[in-house]
Amino acid sequence: MSTKTRTSTFMKLSAGLAVGALALAACSSGGGGGAGDDDGGDGGQEVTFWGNWTGEQATQIETQVEAFNASQDDYVVTYQPQEEVEAKLLTAIAGGGVPDVVLWDRFATSVYASKGALMSLEDLIAEDSVDTSMFYEAALNELTYDGTVYGIPLTVDNRSLFYNEDLLTEAGLEPPTNWAELADAAEALTVREGGTLARSGFALSDVGLFSMWLGQAGGQMVSDDGQAAFNTPEGLAVLEEWDDLMNNRGVYDLGFAEGTDGFAEGTVAMAYNGPWTLATYDAIEDLNYGIVAAPAGPNGDQASGLGGFGMIIPEGAPNVEGAWEFIKWWTTQPENGVAFAELSGNMPANLQAAEDPFFTENEAYSALLETMAFATARPTIPGYSDAEGQGLIPELQRFMAGEISAQEALDNAEESFNRILAENA
Repeated sequence: MSTKTRTSTFMKLSAGLAVGALALAACSSGGGGGAGDDDGGDGGQEVTFWGNWTGEQATQIETQVEAFNASQDDYVVTYQPQEEVEAKLLTAIAGGGVPDVVLWDRFATSVYASKGALMSLEDLIAEDSVDTSMFYEAALNELTYDGTVYGIPLTVDNRSLFYNEDLLTEAGLEPPTNWAELADAAEALTVREGGTLARSGFALSDVGLFSMWLGQAGGQMVSDDGQAAFNTPEGLAVLEEWDDLMNNRGVYDLGFAEGTDGFAEGTVAMAYNGPWTLATYDAIEDLNYGIVAAPAGPNGDQASGLGGFGMIIPEGAPNVEGAWEFIKWWTTQPENGVAFAELSGNMPANLQAAEDPFFTENEAYSALLETMAFATARPTIPGYSDAEGQGLIPELQRFMAGEISAQEALDNAEESFNRILAENA
């Protein structure tokens, strides 16, 4: 399929641009915070940019940063990777060394905006007449807390169904479009040798995708009054589907291919994944894969999780003006969103950029864009991330391990989930 063509384009662009990125990295200083009016070394004011992307992803960001620096003379942006960037930001706000702009996991907005760590962008948006309707609405909503916009969407992603084309063709199967077809295909593609799983027909390794499955079943995570809404027949249907796949059809064993990418290695035939894997999979010469929109649930409901990053300016940033100019350049000019996609594979949150032929004429991205039509972000109410991570996920893991029943898992999770939400209200 055309993913191989996309790779050659990506590799050429990366090779040509990485030289400049590495040169920038070599002369960049590490650590520290923003310098406000300090000269960046090239005659412009320094803008300190934090994010948690490292390795190859950091090189991609540095290449994009170099393009911004070359586009104007007023500011010089320097990217400084940080571990646990959100927590470190709070430390910097309390003790000094605040950066000017941060690559931000949108999901964290409600938690940190409520702590006063993020600067409102409302005035800047109004002063420059930035039309926020140019972005995916759900992505912008994740960066909004209590009616105030705290960030601008940069990238979007979703979970779509990746499948091994060779294995499906060999089995005479078409890519599944609903749960029933997914279950049948997964069972047909599963291989066991002497009772030991040799190839999983479908990976069930991530219980964190429960909210997506719940949407496909026609349910929702949180009620309108901010309470757990997953302990329902729809929630039970999800766990029963998982149980059928794993324990009745035997398409997956707990821990199978753990620590590896089974899909890349050919030991997993189908899996939910996102655009961040495209460059890796395209580089594997003998991996022929396809992507389709996430299969619909038993009543035809479609759902997928929406993720991605934005850009925020923290409270106390020394160079707000420079940070804002950098944010606008990257997010509101479609060509810059496309350029970063060509570098990194990340899909832009700018709707006009997403309509570029780079995406619409590519089979892989076309499938991901199809899923974008119904992908939704997780709720932005305070405490939700902790409620899901500490209240729900552990109970789902216990269910998958066979320690408790599906109903017990939902009952326990509901109690913990609501308690954590109440503690954060």
